[in-house]
Amino acid sequence: MTLYPYSPSTSIRGRGTATNPRNRFERLHVEQDCEALAGAFCPEMEAPAEAPPPPTEFFPDASRSILSYNDSPDVGFEVSVNPYRGCEHGCVYCYARPTHEYLGFSCGLDFETKVLYKPDAPVLLREALEASSYEPRPIALSGATDPYQPIERQMELTRGCLEVLADLRNPACVMTKSHLVTRDADLLGRLARHDAAAVMISLTTLDPNLARRLEPRASAPLSRLAAISTLARARVPVGVLVSPVIPGLTDHEMPALLAEAARAGATFARFAILRLPHAVAELFDDWLARHYPARREKVLARIRDIRGGRLDDSRFGTRMRGEGVFALQTADLFEVSCRRANLRTETPRLSVASFRRRFGQLSLPLFDE
Repeated sequence: MTLYPYSPSTSIRGRGTATNPRNRFERLHVEQDCEALAGAFCPEMEAPAEAPPPPTEFFPDASRSILSYNDSPDVGFEVSVNPYRGCEHGCVYCYARPTHEYLGFSCGLDFETKVLYKPDAPVLLREALEASSYEPRPIALSGATDPYQPIERQMELTRGCLEVLADLRNPACVMTKSHLVTRDADLLGRLARHDAAAVMISLTTLDPNLARRLEPRASAPLSRLAAISTLARARVPVGVLVSPVIPGLTDHEMPALLAEAARAGATFARFAILRLPHAVAELFDDWLARHYPARREKVLARIRDIRGGRLDDSRFGTRMRGEGVFALQTADLFEVSCRRANLRTETPRLSVASFRRRFGQLSLPLFDE
């Protein structure tokens, strides 16, 4: 593998982290000697040399199935499609980071620089939905990594999946923090005419500087609000997902954030409190130490308050909302702020009434509605 001489205190422009924590499934782990590596890059310098920024690499994923099922009561959907594994956005807090460990990678820098894509995703999706055993139901795009991360501009795998969903009129719920979703307003609008589409724009903060550190390659807050406006004008049901709420860092923004989303055209809202599964807790702690050292102890203490003394609690029913006084205060603040902004706190119920199969025949033209 390629080693980059970054110390734990280093920040890499455009990346959420500079480290690769140990993969919990691997017995062997390579620790970088940052000073020695820096000397190898530039031996005449005593201070560590600045290494070139790590590029993003893309690898084809040969998966032969595309639908992912879950039985969690917390997430609001049973089936999802993930065209990508890993995410260029580089959000340091991302709960999906540990999924990269199943591939032999680290959930740290590897997660945002080694991205897998599923070139056959649209074909596999059509095959799955055309099967006589398939029971129509809403499908989430994507549930784990963002379906509109930057590589989607070239790959168009998410759009390909939406074309299948629109053709078969299978309901779709899209969750993203990218303005790129507006490119597909035409397909989402077609589904919306059958009460079969909803979009949730994830918004963590209105502070562009904080967003740039938290979510280095995601769309800026104003751009996400603009996406809400564009989708609302296209008559696509659109809401805001206040996620993650970071106790002691972003929780105070909730009233203003919901008000701005409603002003942009959002009609419903949900929220989720920060989750730090496995090595994500280590990454987030390091991120706080680098960017907000004065707030580090307060933020970690608040997280422990709502997680039963730990930094993470994976139990169904509590992992999205937490427990205790601060968790209740956050939920109350959300409810009050939604009432003031005239936002519903439930996502639209999507209909499967218009679902249709083609049974392997040639699809009708996309304008046939």
